[in-house]
Amino acid sequence: MEIGTPRKWEDLKQTAKGEQRAHVPFSGLKTLWFNTGTLCNLSCENCYIESSPTNDRLSYLSVEDVNQYLNEIKTNKWKLDSIGFTGGEPFLNPNIISILNNTLELDVPVLVLTNAYNVIKRWERPLLEMNSKFGEKLKMRVSLDHYTEHIHEQQRGAGTFLKSLASLKWLYDNGFNISIAGRSLIDETPQLAANGYQELMRKHQIDIELDSSNLVIFPEMKEDEDVPEISVGCWDILKVKPESQMCSSERMIVKRKGQATPSVLSCTLLAYDEAFEMGKTLKDSFKNIHLKHPFCSKFCVLGGASCSGN
Repeated sequence: MEIGTPRKWEDLKQTAKGEQRAHVPFSGLKTLWFNTGTLCNLSCENCYIESSPTNDRLSYLSVEDVNQYLNEIKTNKWKLDSIGFTGGEPFLNPNIISILNNTLELDVPVLVLTNAYNVIKRWERPLLEMNSKFGEKLKMRVSLDHYTEHIHEQQRGAGTFLKSLASLKWLYDNGFNISIAGRSLIDETPQLAANGYQELMRKHQIDIELDSSNLVIFPEMKEDEDVPEISVGCWDILKVKPESQMCSSERMIVKRKGQATPSVLSCTLLAYDEAFEMGKTLKDSFKNIHLKHPFCSKFCVLGGASCSGN
């Protein structure tokens, strides 16, 4: 590369080819995410934000941290479609039950992303009470990296597959609103992956018919993969609308290690990139987003994926 040649993903408003970088206009808050902390009981090779038993770059959210955003929602009478909790592993956060109960009181569907490995059992009683009180409003999405034990455990470690499935079966047997987050490998189609997950459910007597409402298939991604930047001209070429991207209507709350207060990010996948930090309040974050990261291209625009659903 010649000296002075622009690098990909470097300039906020211009691609390396000198084209106007695509941006996504804010269309209104529909889904709010809370990252409960990056500590996790597993260390998965393909984790989008590198959660692990030692990664505490994002601290545990406190009840007070979450309440300030719930109060902002109530004060402004915003009508959200859902509120989600991700991590790390949310059920490692010692405040999680109080946080979930407070959030469910908003009468908005609440989605919790969990690996379900050795974490559900410790909270069984309060979860049963919560499910009895709030019913379908509480949604539990279990992450299974693949529908085969071998490939799942390549990513998540020996002995993780059947234990996660046992927790999923417990949730199903006890009437929880459950869904699956899966992954399609580079050499398999999403439909092939979906068929594999459906067969896995049947094999373990989990009698649910998987479809786009309860099975999310994410594309396999590598952060160093060379993917094209998205210019404004790509919208028409790809026949994709800016407002269909999740950063048009979704935001995520994080609390960085060492910081006294949480921050609002534009995306669930870019927890460490300060270019996607939008302020301290939800109102501060209601801005347009320039697609200045490979994940914007691979996961969202080209992959057509969203953390809140297909």
